[in-house]
Amino acid sequence: MFGRARSPVVRKDHSACSGCSLCLLVCPVWRQTRDPRLTPEGRAKALQHGAPARELAASVAACRLCGACEPVCPEDIDLVGMTLGLRAHLADPALVTALHGRMKEIASQPLRVLDAKIAFLPGPALREKPQVMARITALTGAVPSTDDGVDIEEALQSGIPIPRERLERFLGHLRAAQEVVVEDGQWMRPLREWLPKARLTSLGAALGNLDAVRRSLRKTDLYVIEPRAYHSDYERLVGHYDRLRTERGCAFNLDLQRIAIPPAAQADWILKGLRVERVVVERQEDAEAFVAHGAYPVVHLAELADH
Repeated sequence: MFGRARSPVVRKDHSACSGCSLCLLVCPVWRQTRDPRLTPEGRAKALQHGAPARELAASVAACRLCGACEPVCPEDIDLVGMTLGLRAHLADPALVTALHGRMKEIASQPLRVLDAKIAFLPGPALREKPQVMARITALTGAVPSTDDGVDIEEALQSGIPIPRERLERFLGHLRAAQEVVVEDGQWMRPLREWLPKARLTSLGAALGNLDAVRRSLRKTDLYVIEPRAYHSDYERLVGHYDRLRTERGCAFNLDLQRIAIPPAAQADWILKGLRVERVVVERQEDAEAFVAHGAYPVVHLAELADH
């Protein structure tokens, strides 16, 4: 299991939960369902009272791993780690065997080490957009990873241990990089532990710090933030987005509830009651949801430099 690497102090487990309910205020699943059993506090309290993992299966499956609960926890409990530990207990043995088989097969294949100071980990949907990928590379100087790590990300989300040889292959081609830019904030947490010397940057921050991108933001834009990256680096990104808001005047969306809503309905949820002329996204999956909605033009943040 991987842990938070901001501090060498070992974080607390579920036994430290005092039941303050602060995590409920930011939990997208709570806001969508109003079911306390499906929240971090619900899982922690159930574990305190001796509930076995199998009784928490529905709660564990409902978690979106957004990480919003951890910054607000006054006890500094490893709430994401708690959920991933439960997922590991509940993992289907057949799924674990199949995933480990895929990982060992990938680990046996040769891989070119990235000869770049800045490496980039795009998601699968973004890899299917070569023009956007080219803009990101041109703007940031980041070289896309030659190992997409999709199997590793699947293991991380499931709490399944990653075979050492697979992890070494994945990290080996990144170790030369001084900075790693990630599209999906899910990577921030483990990479802090695995690559402690590398600077980790969300794609939104890497692009949003560029003048060519910033000056193309309009007051009539709705800027949709990738929430997992935000909560993985919130201490820095709070200031980043505040500066963008002050400088450009556009509207921002960091509504975590959308990630607990089926993708087809997410755009409806975000746009309800808003008057905007364009949607700007940091993550390609969000772009596709808004394009399908069809109400407004949709632009990836990297494409702003062309507008």
